[in-house]
Amino acid sequence: MEISVIMGVYNPARPEHLIQAVQSIVRQSFPHWEMLLYDDGSGPNYAGAIQAAAKLDSRIRYLRGEENRGLAHALNRCIAHARGKYLARMDADDIAWPERFARQHQFLETHPQYQWVGSTARLMDESGIWGLETVAEIPEARDFLSHSPYIHPTVLFRRGALGEGYREEGRFRLCEDYELFMRLHQQGGLGYNLQTPLLDYRQDAGAYKKRTLGRRLRETGLRYQGFRALGILRPGTFPYVLKPLAVAAIPGPIQHVIAQRRKGKPWIG
Repeated sequence: MEISVIMGVYNPARPEHLIQAVQSIVRQSFPHWEMLLYDDGSGPNYAGAIQAAAKLDSRIRYLRGEENRGLAHALNRCIAHARGKYLARMDADDIAWPERFARQHQFLETHPQYQWVGSTARLMDESGIWGLETVAEIPEARDFLSHSPYIHPTVLFRRGALGEGYREEGRFRLCEDYELFMRLHQQGGLGYNLQTPLLDYRQDAGAYKKRTLGRRLRETGLRYQGFRALGILRPGTFPYVLKPLAVAAIPGPIQHVIAQRRKGKPWIG
């Protein structure tokens, strides 16, 4: 087994999005994968949809927790059951391109100096593809100032790179990936981003509803601690610590419009 895909799901509001996400894994040109599909305590009205998704391919293993404990716990449970040499992240509403695993697997096999590899991503909503999310090719500490320089559901990790896994403490809830990548960089880890999109990343107006004030406060605390650990906290960068609070004052639909104007630039692909 080369690649273990780890996916946590809780009460999927749009089961068709989950089916599309899983089907995009089933259609990978690289065949040597398994998927750990973890139901994080979904209610009875939702659990059936997750079970149906797990039946799409014999390489999918269904796991379930009896109570909702958050994405970090779900991913750690998947990692505990994974058999692959590499671990691939995937979210329940995105679409991986067919060549994603083949491209990323080849990269890590031929570039031993990197512990994980991500990519850029096309942005989509119900109307289709509307933009492109770009990330630094070889992120450095300063690239964490604005946002995480890795698009979490695009990343393929070497199994040993994750170390102790995702932090499950409540103060990191919904910021697990940002915390993980800052911690890995602090520990000397090195990641790379392929500059070709390998994922269609769902970013619609509804996505901003998940970014509650509580989440913004947690991210502010994480930024302060993470920037200090990375050696990039100083007077000139402190405004970036407060960025989540400033953004919280902007209604979600307006944030989406701003993002469309900023990221909906011409691109090829």
